Amino acid sequence: MTTTLLLIPLLLPCVSPFLARRILDHRSPVAALWTLTVSALLLAAGTVAALGTFAVTGLLKIPAFAALGELVHPLRTPSERLVLPVAALAAGLLTLGTFVLGRSAVRQAAGLRTARSQAERRPVAGDLCVVDSPHPDAYALPGRPHRIVVTTGMLRALRPDEREALFAHERAHNTGGHRYFLAAAELAAHCHPALRAVRDAVRLVAERAADEAAATAVGDRHLTARAIARAALAAHAADSDRPAFTPAATTGPVPRRVAALLSPAARTPRIVPWIAVLLAACAVISCATAATGALSVHQDIEVAQGEASR
Repeated sequence: MTTTLLLIPLLLPCVSPFLARRILDHRSPVAALWTLTVSALLLAAGTVAALGTFAVTGLLKIPAFAALGELVHPLRTPSERLVLPVAALAAGLLTLGTFVLGRSAVRQAAGLRTARSQAERRPVAGDLCVVDSPHPDAYALPGRPHRIVVTTGMLRALRPDEREALFAHERAHNTGGHRYFLAAAELAAHCHPALRAVRDAVRLVAERAADEAAATAVGDRHLTARAIARAALAAHAADSDRPAFTPAATTGPVPRRVAALLSPAARTPRIVPWIAVLLAACAVISCATAATGALSVHQDIEVAQGEASR
């Protein structure tokens, strides 16, 4: 029974890519951003808890670790032949995920420090930092104070009104705190391979949220769509020096975003659509089953320590 409970959190994230791809069609970008990010974090937490419980169970079957755990009786497990291989696999996955996540965090932190150092050496006008480069690019640079980095190549590629729409898009990333959502989605993606699709969906939804905010700020959806399309075309063939984790108007499926801007603004549904309910249910079930399985293993450990009896 415990093994079955711990397998559920490992399988439920496999459903999330299908749900994540469809949620933007049923929810506003901001609501979809919150739903996807929180669900991804809960699914990741369930995965880590299940793998950790499997790993602890296997370790306590080894005499040396059983002595450290003060077990006076053998720990009860469903299958003696499978527990050690499964525990070794779980421990290996946790170790690999931690290593890859740590390496990614170090690399991105270094990229952020470099980008901010370069931005601080440039003259600024308000929150705008202009970099002298022929390669068209623009992105929101997180941190305090917020910065919008744009190259002279991008400024030449756009008309003045299109520049304002582009700046409004990048400001929306900073004011909306989208960097936190992107960081959370990146963290979740390192916990389960299926959550990489959710990370991509979070990136798309963050761009759509910034698109809508920019359209509201400039008061013209067609102008915003044109600015994003022209900026993306200009930046398409250029090599970008920006950090990979910084949000930018030229990233993601631009044709889909432009089509959404050119269509009438969709009304926010009065009720929560079933797709969001299903995704939230998967996330809650994942955490609940992982917690139940971990509690059951904890009770078995207490029995093995002679602190409780069945």
